Amino acid sequence: MLVRSGSSFVLQAPAKVNLSLRVLGRRSDGYHDLDTVMQKLDLCDLVTLGVTDKPGVVLHCPDSDLPEDRSNIVWRAAEAFLAASGCEKVGVDITLQKRIPIAAGLGGGSSDAGTVLTGLNSLLKTGFSATELITLARPLGADVPFFVTDYGAVRAQGIGDRMIAVQSLKDCTVVLANPGFSVSTRWVFEKYALTMEDKDSKLSDSQKKFDHVLAYAGNNDLERISIPFYPEIEALKQKLVHAGASSVLMSGSGPTVFGIFPDENGGVSALVRQAVQVLQQQNNVKVFVTQPV
Repeated sequence: MLVRSGSSFVLQAPAKVNLSLRVLGRRSDGYHDLDTVMQKLDLCDLVTLGVTDKPGVVLHCPDSDLPEDRSNIVWRAAEAFLAASGCEKVGVDITLQKRIPIAAGLGGGSSDAGTVLTGLNSLLKTGFSATELITLARPLGADVPFFVTDYGAVRAQGIGDRMIAVQSLKDCTVVLANPGFSVSTRWVFEKYALTMEDKDSKLSDSQKKFDHVLAYAGNNDLERISIPFYPEIEALKQKLVHAGASSVLMSGSGPTVFGIFPDENGGVSALVRQAVQVLQQQNNVKVFVTQPV
């Protein structure tokens, strides 16, 4: 969502969860071929974009430890956009207000970067097509292409840049449980050992596969790396299972775990409130009650 505020744009950068994640093989460029279903959520960072007279990128990350220089993916996204659009003489001022936990498997950094690309496309009226934005997003990271689309949910293959829209989750609430520490995606993929068995994707191409919330229940290949090193992840999964979630899985490379709770009578079920109470009793656990986009 994009809202004009004076001479600036304020945008919401949504989190995502991986409803299923298969790792199919390592590529020569260092990335991995994936087959994943991703769903956007209404938990969002806020990105404020403004144009200045001084060329270059200025980034502010208040109330966070994130770098405010080129090592930040948000800076690199803005820099790449200015170069591709021929607007290097334009200055861009960015303020990033984090609400999504960092390095949590929720795609926060990728979403921020994708939101900067789409926001600058609107702010500077450069007219890049969806395909051109995906091309800009691809080198920034595997999840970034998803966040330059308007899709609420996709099945993504390749490095996440080959996408088909699928029906978003509906009539449900997604409870996120983050154990309060971060996990490096790079580290997880470096540790991931590809096996010969079950390498082929089991995700169906049929749209009927996605007609019901429970059909999204899948597996996450990266759990076999993250959970042995961080048993807190499995503990949170079990808490959500016992709380009555219909589907429970670690998102991305972790450590955030999510539980899907079907709504009751058009509203949030009592099970959600009970789950939140149980989770909030755990030390350092951050709990978010979210809705699918």
